[in-house]
Amino acid sequence: MTLNPTQMMARLAMAVAALILGAHLAHAETVNKVAIHVDEESIQTMNMALNNAQNIAAHYEAQGEEVIIEIVTYGPGLHMLRADTSPVAQRISVMALEMDNISFSACLNTVESMKQKSQKDVPLLSEAVVVPSGAVRLMELQQQGYSYLRP
Repeated sequence: MTLNPTQMMARLAMAVAALILGAHLAHAETVNKVAIHVDEESIQTMNMALNNAQNIAAHYEAQGEEVIIEIVTYGPGLHMLRADTSPVAQRISVMALEMDNISFSACLNTVESMKQKSQKDVPLLSEAVVVPSGAVRLMELQQQGYSYLRP
């Protein structure tokens, strides 16, 4: 079938419109995701992670875009989510109430290791979600398209 120039232009215009619409829909469905890694007991590192989370959330909110933030703790960084030792517990509590797009993951391997070493339970903040392994959780999040950030 041979097309005349008008038909060719019409088909070309429809193809371009479909590409533009497809690109727009793909962009509209994009959810920004970041995994923030905390493996140090340093209050400066913990506060930097929380600052990063707040700044990232504010940026995407101003852009009218969605963002999901997960802070993953393990090793000495687990102290960030320990109810008995966290220097940022109050700040985490406030952020969790104010931000429905943030979560806090605590490594079970680290919890078990600390428990074995101290011979006591390791109490976690109510905001903490226990994951089997902090390192594996970071890998899984990156496989799911999360950006990785280590303050």
